[in-house]
Amino acid sequence: KATIIKVLEDGGSCVLMSHLGRPKAQEEEFSLRHIVAEVTKTLGVQVKFVNDCIGDKVEEEVANLKNGEILLLENLRFYPEEKAGDVAFAEKLANLGDIYVNDAFGTAHRAHASTAVIAQFFTDNKCFGHLLSTEIESINKVLNDAEKPVTAILGGAKVSSKIGVIENIIEKVDHIIVGGGMTFTFIKALGGNIGNSLVEDDKLSLALAILKLAKEKNTEIHLPVDAVIADAFSNDANTQIVDTTEIPEGWMGLDCGPKTSENFAAVIAKSKTILWNGPLGVFELENFSKGTIELGNAISKATENGAFSLVG
Repeated sequence: KATIIKVLEDGGSCVLMSHLGRPKAQEEEFSLRHIVAEVTKTLGVQVKFVNDCIGDKVEEEVANLKNGEILLLENLRFYPEEKAGDVAFAEKLANLGDIYVNDAFGTAHRAHASTAVIAQFFTDNKCFGHLLSTEIESINKVLNDAEKPVTAILGGAKVSSKIGVIENIIEKVDHIIVGGGMTFTFIKALGGNIGNSLVEDDKLSLALAILKLAKEKNTEIHLPVDAVIADAFSNDANTQIVDTTEIPEGWMGLDCGPKTSENFAAVIAKSKTILWNGPLGVFELENFSKGTIELGNAISKATENGAFSLVG
């Protein structure tokens, strides 16, 4: 909001590019027309909308845009070229503005057309916005000027998607809490039985290497000790709580158990800086959301008691 208002107050007009959901085609439910009223209310300025993001019609709307006006483009992901990082598509988007501002911290790391690829068409006229600036300051606070002890919580499905994060932070944090599906790659690497739980069999040696590196750097890694397991990937499945190393065949771990939540809460309570990325279970299904919710509550409590927490 602050970035858009600055553009308008400095006498410019604003073309907004964004995305919504993971559309497979141009489904109406993912159209950005649904957010026009809310964006207008938030900004206090009537937002115009065009039902495409490239092409003659869009270029005409942009050409007619007066200073102080805002034009929202249709969902960029209606074009597969966006996620593919297509250069020609990025160039068409680049034609719609004189200056490029990236204010999307959550997608800034992705090589999509509207983030990384488009920037090459704005040699001297590109910058990041106020929100991205604040997020970068927060990250620096966590990684470079953090009050110790520092705890990083890494959840989500796969070790492979978090390996870059782990390598970058392992020297800078005192504790790493591991949760989510990637738990079972570590547990299997350590010789545990994980039943039908999610696992990356080609990353078992990597998991052991991470544990070894953590030991060398005096960083404590905390793994779930119990899990809520199910006999199907469904909210209606039969469930039980077992040790993470003793999951029977035909069962899969879908959330961390109560003992794990207790252990993690104890680590968080003594932390002064907390970085959280990724859920501890299949939180989209209510029966497997408890571990993630309890973790959030523990972080909230620690923050109230003076810790600095960054959730992303």
